[in-house]
This record gives sequence, C-alpha cells and structure tokens, in this order.
Amino acid sequence: MTESDILIVGSGAAGLTAALNLADRFKVTVLAKGKLNEGSTAWAQGGIAAVLEPGDTFDSHIEDTMVAGAGLNDRATVEFVVENAPAAIERLQKLGVPFATEGNMLHLTREGGHSHRRIVHVADATGWAVLDALLKAADAHPNITMVPDQVAIDLATSRHEMRYSGAGHVWGIYAVDRRTGRVVVHKARATILATGGAGRTYQFSTAPKGATGDGIAMAWRAGARVSNMEFMQFHPTCLYNTQVKNFLITEAVRGEGGHLKIPETGHRFMPDLDPRAELAPRDIVARAIDHEIKRLGLDYVHLDISHQSPAFVREHFPNIHEKLLSLGIDMTVQPIPVVPAQHYTCGGVIVDRDGRTDLPGLYAAGEVTQSGLHGANRLASNSLLECFVYGEACANHIAQHWDDLPPPPAIRAWDESRVTDSDEEVVIKQNWTEIRRFMWNYVGIVRTTKRLERAQHRIRMLTDEINDYYGHFRVTPDLIELRNLLQTAELIVRCALHRKESRGLHYTLDYPETLPEAVDTILIP
Repeated sequence: MTESDILIVGSGAAGLTAALNLADRFKVTVLAKGKLNEGSTAWAQGGIAAVLEPGDTFDSHIEDTMVAGAGLNDRATVEFVVENAPAAIERLQKLGVPFATEGNMLHLTREGGHSHRRIVHVADATGWAVLDALLKAADAHPNITMVPDQVAIDLATSRHEMRYSGAGHVWGIYAVDRRTGRVVVHKARATILATGGAGRTYQFSTAPKGATGDGIAMAWRAGARVSNMEFMQFHPTCLYNTQVKNFLITEAVRGEGGHLKIPETGHRFMPDLDPRAELAPRDIVARAIDHEIKRLGLDYVHLDISHQSPAFVREHFPNIHEKLLSLGIDMTVQPIPVVPAQHYTCGGVIVDRDGRTDLPGLYAAGEVTQSGLHGANRLASNSLLECFVYGEACANHIAQHWDDLPPPPAIRAWDESRVTDSDEEVVIKQNWTEIRRFMWNYVGIVRTTKRLERAQHRIRMLTDEINDYYGHFRVTPDLIELRNLLQTAELIVRCALHRKESRGLHYTLDYPETLPEAVDTILIP
C-alpha cells in the first residue's frame, strides 16, 4: 500500500502537466501502465493547435472546432481551451520543447478543418518531444514520484473502506504491479485519471497497445457518468503495410499539399466529394476513403506528396520519410498506400471545466474524458492542447480546494483468497481478438442498426464468460485489459444504438440525416 497527496493515473501529457502544476506544494505519485513513455502522447505526430499567426483569431479557432464537432461541442468549453492555448505553448517552450521555427517565429503548419496555419510542431514527432520535456521536468522534481508497470484494476472507493460506505468517494486505485504480480493499493486525497482512450477496442488502430479504455471502464464501474462514446474518430491515413501495424501518416502531409488518389488511375477523388478536398475534417475524409475502398474493392488508396520538392518533404517529415524508406517506399517520388484506422476516442468520462467527474475526489483530463471540447468529431491537433489545459485545470482546482478534501481512510487490501492461477490463458486471447474484429466490422466508420445489434448480442455473451473468468482466476494485466476492453465496447455500442441520426463520426445508413438539435448521449450507471 502506498499513500501520497495526489495520485495521477497515466504518465502522458495530461498527467504530467497536472503533476508539474501540483508538485511545488504537494507530494504527487504518477503511475504508468508500462514504461513511463509508452502512452499515446509519444505517438502524436502532428502538433498542437494555437492562435499565433497574424490575422488568426480565437473566434476563428473556436468556429473551426465547432464546425468539425458538428455542433455538439460545448461552446464555453471550446472558448476556455482555445483561449488558454497560447499560454500552454509558452509554458512548453520554457520547458525546452524545441518547436520548429521560421526566422524568429514559430513555424506553423495547417491541418484538415483549420482555416489558418496554427499548428506548432517539432517536425513530425511533436508528441515525443513534448513528452521528453515533461518527463525530464517531472523526474527532476523532488515531490514527484513516477512508478512504471502499474496496471490499474479498479478505483478504490467508499465501498472499499474498512468501514463500508456508499458515499462514492474515490481514494485511489488498486493496481497489479507487473514486476511482482501482486496487487497494490495506491491511496491519495485526490485522484486524477489521465489514462487515455480506448483505441484498442478496434482491430485496426493507431493507438498504442495500452489504449484499452481502462480509465473509462473504471470510472463507469465506480459510478461516474460516461458520454458520447459512439464518436470514435478514424484517422484517414494509416500506412497500409503487412509488416508494420499502426503507423500513422500525419494529417500535416495533407496540410502541406498531399493528394489522395485511386491507385490504378491516379484520380484525385476528394475534390469530387467536398470543396475542402483533402483539408476536410477527418470524419469526411475517412468516410470518403472507406467508400472508395469498398466501391472499387481496393486494399488501400494512395496519399501522394511527391509533387513537392524532395528537400521540402524530407525537412517537414523526416521521421515518416525515414520509416517509409526502411519499408522500400520513397515518399519524395512515390505515393504512400494508406487506409483509415481508429485514432481517437472523442467520448469518455464526463468532466466539468475544473476536470471534476461525478465522483468526489476523482478528476480526469485528456482522452479519457468528455469535456465538451470535441463534440461529434475532434478537430486536428486539439487533443494535446486539451491535455495541457485540463491537466492544469485539475491541478488548479485541487490546489484551491485542498482543505475541502478529506484524508483517505483505511482501505481494505485486495482479496485473493478465493481465486487460483488461470490455466486457460487462450480464452483471453480468443476473446480479445473476437471483440476487436466485431467492433471493426459492426461498429466502424459506417454503421447500421442490425450491425450494432449483432455487436451488442456478442458483447452480452462475452460479458458472462469474462465475468465468470474474472471471478475465479487471479488477475493478470491481460485479464484486466480484456475486462476493460469489453466494458468500453459495451458503452460504445449502447451510445451508438441510442443516437437516431448521423452526426460527425457517427454515420448510420438507417438514419442518414442530422437532427436539428445536437444532444449529448449520456449514460448513467
């Protein structure tokens, strides 16, 4: 059992931002599921959106976000995040993030859905550079303890107090230590979920292997509301390659002039479908690619930026260029084969503008949340931005209301008295594969009610099977992830069946029209 002032579950942009904003005053523990640098932040290629260009305005960034989000965004939240973006960039610069420059100004690129160039970046590896700076700052701070290899099982709540209570307060988490296999209780006065999204619910995803919806599932089981889980963003351009899975080709390739083409004919198809062509929001581009692949029976389409000079391509996309060369593709003279893949979870645990969830003592920030920023579709490069703004918002509220947060009571240790070691690990692998496959086929880019009902039927059958398995065998990291994966899939399908319209990322052939009023899908435990 460990105890600290504040516990942060997740070592990415949101979690480390919160930690650094709290550590001057409090003892902070940051838990990582695997290595400290393995989360989604490190995978972010594109950049961070902020109004920095002369002629650009907050109102323009707000409007672009609202348009991409198909009107479902909470405008006050969008204003809050957009207006805090320049200050977030300035703080990152002070931490030493080496953003690309042009003369004495930050170099800004443009991505789909944006009306101006407003993406600050570090070549095509922004997330890695940001995470490196945050980790160095956190490692150097004496009040921050970072603990890798902690696989969160469930939130420790009032139900787990030595003297049972139904108050619903969160006092930390139970987690399996990968190194020992033992379950540890991590206690704190305040807990921040910064666990990322649920991309690995799908067969094809750009998310890292740990993105199994853990925070969403844990918060839901503890009694927090979850919202808008039907809005799963599919990135239009994931590399199609039989040897390499999940390699993303950043939005900025299209932002800098890349064209989407039919492989056999070289026809550029996006101008036929949308006046913004390749710079349309991601949901439109992903559906267009999906349509062409299915219509023509293709395995992929081409993304071609070879009309730009080789020096331009190498300068702007050095990491992608190098990776593709190792696979025999020279993007300076050849097109890149691409397919859509799951990329971002726009729904999640409901939070207010202070990052508070429904449960006392529990905060959340980043992709695990539904803050009202993204609406029905996230605008490119608003994701890292949300992490910085909400990581700081959580920290500010905790600091300002510290005296209102009671110290944690005695919490029961994890009970393993009635379980044994599993002799059927194959069950986990089989169920994992089944979930990801039917989610891709039935709950993907284009949906129907019949497909969603088929997915729901399979989820019900698997729920009984996995609950029985969970009740009889000692928990392992794979079993924990499988349980969370299934719970997240169930929430996605419930939300998708509830929405009787097509809006943003949720497109159903049974309800192709968009209703006049935009309403959140809110699930109550």
